[in-house]
Amino acid sequence: MSLANPRAVLQNIFGYDSFRHNQQEIVEHVLAGNDAVVLMPTGGGKSLCYQVPALCLEGVTVVVSPLIALMKDQVDALVVNGIKAAFLNSSQSTNEQAAIFQQLKLNQLKLLYLAPERLMGKETQFINFLQQINVSLFAIDEAHCISQWGHDFRPEYLVLGQLKQRFPSIPIIALTATADALTQKDIIDKLHFDAVRVFENSFNRPNIWYYVKPKKNYYEALISYLKQHSKDSGIIYCLSRTSTEKLAEDLKADGFNAAAYHAGLDKSVKDDRQEKFLKDEINIIVATIAFGMGINKSNVRFVVHVDLPKNIEGYYQETGRAGRDGLHSEAVLFYGAGDVIKLKRFAEVEGNEAQTKIMLQKLDKMSKFCETKTCRRKYLLNYFGDEAPDYCGSCDVCLNKPVLKDTTIIAQKILSAVVRLKESFGMRYVVDVLRGSNNEKMRADHKALSVYGIGKDVSKEEWLHYTKELIDYEYLVQSDGQYPVLQLTEKGRAVLFQKEKVYLSAPVSIEIAHEPEIYQQHSYEKELFENLKLLRNKIAREENVPSYIIFSDSTLLDLATYLPITSSDLLKISGFGAFKAEKYGRAFLEMVQDYCIAYKLQSRINLKQPKRERKQSTSSTERASDTKRVTFEMFKEGKTIAEIAEERNLSAMTIETHLSFYISKQELQIDDLVERSKRIAIQKSAEKFGRNSLKVLKESLPEEIGYGDIRMVLAAMDANE
Repeated sequence: MSLANPRAVLQNIFGYDSFRHNQQEIVEHVLAGNDAVVLMPTGGGKSLCYQVPALCLEGVTVVVSPLIALMKDQVDALVVNGIKAAFLNSSQSTNEQAAIFQQLKLNQLKLLYLAPERLMGKETQFINFLQQINVSLFAIDEAHCISQWGHDFRPEYLVLGQLKQRFPSIPIIALTATADALTQKDIIDKLHFDAVRVFENSFNRPNIWYYVKPKKNYYEALISYLKQHSKDSGIIYCLSRTSTEKLAEDLKADGFNAAAYHAGLDKSVKDDRQEKFLKDEINIIVATIAFGMGINKSNVRFVVHVDLPKNIEGYYQETGRAGRDGLHSEAVLFYGAGDVIKLKRFAEVEGNEAQTKIMLQKLDKMSKFCETKTCRRKYLLNYFGDEAPDYCGSCDVCLNKPVLKDTTIIAQKILSAVVRLKESFGMRYVVDVLRGSNNEKMRADHKALSVYGIGKDVSKEEWLHYTKELIDYEYLVQSDGQYPVLQLTEKGRAVLFQKEKVYLSAPVSIEIAHEPEIYQQHSYEKELFENLKLLRNKIAREENVPSYIIFSDSTLLDLATYLPITSSDLLKISGFGAFKAEKYGRAFLEMVQDYCIAYKLQSRINLKQPKRERKQSTSSTERASDTKRVTFEMFKEGKTIAEIAEERNLSAMTIETHLSFYISKQELQIDDLVERSKRIAIQKSAEKFGRNSLKVLKESLPEEIGYGDIRMVLAAMDANE
């Protein structure tokens, strides 16, 4: 019997405005007493699918989990939210376990985590005990472990097939992030589900960017990459225990805060290293696949594979440990064909030809992922049965695919500038001339040249791209020496004087973002964000839990973006449920308030929209506020955005957001705000790259097109759909 409203539990306990994807449908299905199999990507919110029902139902929910670390992590996170939860495993003393049994008898726990062998062990004592208390729900996490076709088969999971027989009236929810069609069917068969519903979500993790690099001499490339991510947490996967030890030692010798992790280490060493990684005391874990299942550390920014994974499922699950907070993260794989030969030996299952055949097929699909010339994200999603566009804009194939187009006029402008400058200046100076720069290094006589300023409508980055292309295709050469200058080749002279055509690749303007703002519609206060992280880490140390369990980076990013200054404002920030707001709210509010006073900033909480599906356009259900109406009336009186912002003591960005709202309502015409050439450029970019990231669109457009232009054009596009 359901005792509480699921949405109220979601908002008041967990601090989220609404369910994501099909979470609500899953929760309601389970609360009605039905069995379910849930396939949801890592970071997609699987845990809420059983934690919310657990708090709505009378009695205790028993959660089967494969690893002690996973149990502790989940329980810590629940306790921080004020939920009565515990785990039972071999790490506890007899007295600790006895105390938990007493809590169960008194119906004082809402969730109990344990391993499958503890639940359905050889001795039936524990299962008999559960039949005497009020169990409301069974949740089987990492359910793919029950299938011999899964990538992480665990024989101890097979005993869970007895649950339906022992508890026929209690619903079971089985959850996994990785299961192909064969594994899904096997899960249903092994758990003896009769009338079960399968809930599938898209496997897409849009915030993870995928890269495959050559394996040969990979260490230098790895070092270069890690230096760019020196402050980030990351996991590096190796195939063997020896490899993890050696790589970790090499990285430490090169100044990185790294440690090895594999099944051959003493338990105390593994526990210590894992805990230090979770608490950000170790930045990099170099591990075999023994590390990571169920690790909920939300701020892992990168996952690197220096050896080829055995299958797509394992690769997907391991890369899925990055970016659980929804912020920009990366998956880098170093690939060499020799890895395939090595892994074929591991794929053979003695005495089982059928399973060997499947494992070899999975390995083949993994190697084809590395060798594909098409979008890697599309390949991954198609493998799991998801549809996907041909272009994602966030994998190395899409980012580096050369699309040749007629760039003769562009080439002629660059080549002409080089000639007018008497082939005596470097690349950046040539670009400055084309853009009509007024910097102090620009010579007065060059401002009189016919080429001066003829390219001011094109960004510096785009001119540099095409100039480098002309060098690559031997239309230009750079001289030797410390200060190389550009000079025409015979091929270049043919373009300039004989009207030869030039075809170059269009610039790929999407670069790897190193700021956590991929889904932020509005700018955030970086200094405040860093200070909030320090405050969170201090609290985490005092409570002896990982910092992300207090609040994720995405919650702190919301604080630094929307600047809540009252207690009621705070409850609008994702991650602040009633319990956390009461326990931690004052400290975080005071820091935001002090920052706003110091920098004379106003709260932007009016810009905060409920986190439903992430979308960069203005919601059609959003209502006009008084502050928006004031902006609207001032604009109708003929005042510019800059004038309104100055008079109202608001940022231009806020004014642009107000006006975007009225564009979406078709009460303002986009023609009155954004000139036609900019509109066309933005629309084309949105059609190519999608509308999910303002940052991606901004970086694909000329410099003079601002975020406000983009917001308003997207609002107009939504209004016309």
